Amino acid sequence: MTATRDESAYLDMAEARERFEASTDFTIGLEEEFALVDPESLDLVHRFEDLYSACQGDELLAESAVGELISSEIEIRSGRSTTFAEAMERQRERRARLFAVAHGLGIELGATGTHPWAGYLDQRIIDTPHYERLREELRWVAQRNNTWSLHVHVGVSGADRAVAVCDHLRGLLPELLALSANSPFLDGRETGLHSVRTEIFTRTFPRCGVHEPFGGWAPYADFVDLLVETGSIVEATQLWWSVRPHHAFGTIELRICDAQSRGSESFALAGLIVACIAQASIDYDDGRLVQPLRQREIEENLWRAIRYGMDGSMIDFARRTETTTRAAVERLVDWTAPARDVLGIEVALPEANGAQRAYSALAGGARVEDVYREAVAETQRTYVPEGVSTA
Repeated sequence: MTATRDESAYLDMAEARERFEASTDFTIGLEEEFALVDPESLDLVHRFEDLYSACQGDELLAESAVGELISSEIEIRSGRSTTFAEAMERQRERRARLFAVAHGLGIELGATGTHPWAGYLDQRIIDTPHYERLREELRWVAQRNNTWSLHVHVGVSGADRAVAVCDHLRGLLPELLALSANSPFLDGRETGLHSVRTEIFTRTFPRCGVHEPFGGWAPYADFVDLLVETGSIVEATQLWWSVRPHHAFGTIELRICDAQSRGSESFALAGLIVACIAQASIDYDDGRLVQPLRQREIEENLWRAIRYGMDGSMIDFARRTETTTRAAVERLVDWTAPARDVLGIEVALPEANGAQRAYSALAGGARVEDVYREAVAETQRTYVPEGVSTA
């Protein structure tokens, strides 16, 4: 892989359908994004090009480290794995190598949904044809997006099946976002939100957030074809929905979550996402996949996830009642038990997620800078396996 991407070929919807028909169920790919920060000041540093160039000297990183819009960010990808255990092992090795290369360049890596005080007007967009095109098309929207996330790909066989599973997963986005919430700070202060990242990215980018259910591959393909014919998109990656069929890989990609400060929590969250996609696929096969929620229902719970995270509540629209968000997430864990048994995935929910820990620290008298410094330190401690040197 390189820092540039050209996915225009993946807008041929007949070819995309063939990829899903030929896809292998429940292959897994993990993508983790990191901020590049100065070890002392913790300010963002515009050193993607330096780090990416250094990564080219490492066989694994040369094909797994990529750029993501701004020059103070880097992403590593596990690549296609046949089991979740394999995906974790591959990603552990890539994490360790990336952290070692970054350390050698005097760069610290942070993993939160936003940087607490970095100004978006100071950010530089990577100088590649792909991102220059986005800069020209999106203008302020592209400049504003200094955020970091976790993306998970899962192979799903069958084009109609993949769209049906995506339609269903839309309704699970609020719970997964709440569990991942790790961006309470922006502009040097607490926002009162648990995931301000979602307000920045999901609420500003076009073709982002939650779409109406498509119902099958034909309506989905017809809409994408219309976007191409009218000049709305020239690349498959311009479909930024929070859960989407990925045309290039024949996977479902879920991309609603904040980056996680602790490596173990990133894996636990990814494991639950994999299990949700697999369980929805199994339920589709068994004729048990329930009617997808309407967009207005999902948006109501999505706001609750953004504002209150795991401290809040969700609406159970089937019962017309409220339930605590933690109970709603625990239901997801219970629902996915059959898929997790098949795939060998264990999920342990943290007592408190990143946003909860941050607000607790503030309540105890810590400053925003103190909280972020500890989060960056946690990333260094927990993303690199014990005993692996970054010197």
